[in-house]
Amino acid sequence: MHDKLTQSDIDKMQEEIDHRKLVVRKAAIEAVKEARAQGDLSENFEYYAAKREKNINESRIRYLEAMIKTAIIVEDKSKEDEVGLNKRVTILVEDEEETEEYKIVTTIRGNSLNGLITSESPLGSALMGHKVGDIVYVKVNDKVGYNVEIKAIENTGEEETDTIRKF
Repeated sequence: MHDKLTQSDIDKMQEEIDHRKLVVRKAAIEAVKEARAQGDLSENFEYYAAKREKNINESRIRYLEAMIKTAIIVEDKSKEDEVGLNKRVTILVEDEEETEEYKIVTTIRGNSLNGLITSESPLGSALMGHKVGDIVYVKVNDKVGYNVEIKAIENTGEEETDTIRKF
């Protein structure tokens, strides 16, 4: 699977990889050595916990490296007044008569519970390229959809975006 990521996403992932290799890995190896030195490994909980943490770190490094290797780099080509990547959008859901606020992000940063929706989600893809005042139909599936009106668009930049999602 190829995730669409910005160069900033890749840079942040590389920073995490470097930190994990240079700092976390050394600490994990040292913790395993210390726990091993305590003697009988068959009943040594500290040893198994240290090994587990070391393996989790190595797994995260492999995951991030694979994400970078297979990533498709995207750029936001939207105009200043259009919905695009890393822009905060306020919408009015017509059926519910309430406003909601979302930030459009790449797939690796999506977290709908925190208002971060991907540009590939039904709502995100429907909003992309539209302007304030546009009424947009959001198609959920072949039978269900709803209308939203774009009330505001704010260019927030990538720096505000949460960290890379953990798996």
